[in-house]
Amino acid sequence: MATEKRCYLCAALVAPSVQEMREQMKVAYAQGADIVELRLDHLSQFEPAADLPLLLNGRPLPVIVTYRPFWEGGKYKGDEASRLDALHSAMLLGADFIDIELKAMPVFSAKMQDNKPNYCKVIVSNHNFETTPSADILVSLFKEIISSGADIVKIVTTAESITDVWKLFQILAISQVPTIALAMGEHGLISRLLCPKYGGFLTFGSLASGKESASGQPTLSDMRNAYGLQHVNKQTKVYGIIGKPVGHSKSPFIHNAAFRKVGHDGIYVPFLVDNVKDFLNVYNTSDFAGFRYSFQFLLLCNSVFSINLFFTSFLCFLVLV
Repeated sequence: MATEKRCYLCAALVAPSVQEMREQMKVAYAQGADIVELRLDHLSQFEPAADLPLLLNGRPLPVIVTYRPFWEGGKYKGDEASRLDALHSAMLLGADFIDIELKAMPVFSAKMQDNKPNYCKVIVSNHNFETTPSADILVSLFKEIISSGADIVKIVTTAESITDVWKLFQILAISQVPTIALAMGEHGLISRLLCPKYGGFLTFGSLASGKESASGQPTLSDMRNAYGLQHVNKQTKVYGIIGKPVGHSKSPFIHNAAFRKVGHDGIYVPFLVDNVKDFLNVYNTSDFAGFRYSFQFLLLCNSVFSINLFFTSFLCFLVLV
């Protein structure tokens, strides 16, 4: 089981059949994933006794086994006891990680009792599909998940604004245990791309566009090749383009390639910004080294801040003074 690196790139697998999921594991390995998540709830047919050995035996990568119920955003609508039995079986059959929802943890913990292999780590997760709560509520949730017996904490929210993501970065900053803190939706993209910088345990990517397991998930290929997440660390400087919309921009591909070419420890990301003043008030630490802007955003910024412009051979930044 992978335990040494700080942040892993995890490919979320959402295949409709066991055979296809097995093939997807090979693709994930070839694309450079560190871990794969097996979303059992996406399988159209699943027989735990027969299918779990097929998925776990001879796997090319460490696996997270997830059997997400409908009430937590998944596709499983069956009997809860059967679902928890399947997860416990996966644990005993050698799964590296089991993802169990906070709400289900009391029952699952009783099921494990003393029958939990040391090699298997329990990820206790909570998903909010409506909003990102206040910082105080997130801290309380974080503590509750730790108290439940989690080996790894997982908090996933929905970002209504890019400033919501900062609250999750602060959770990662205070955490003394392995923690996954991500935000769904387009506003939450930077939570996935900057996860390695802020010490997250892992970040999820899809094998291809259209095969996401959650909203706002980038592809594993882009995470490695366009953004170079495998090289991002605590010291990495953050740059980006401010816009709305911004997802169409090719700037991250161009500038991240330039960073790698000259050996600069930086990452260039898209910032989907609704309110420039709020954004700049939150993302104002020295980690954020510069922002590229559209003309419309420059006009808006000029009404709020004093700005200087400077040019390098390949970047144009907004610098606050």
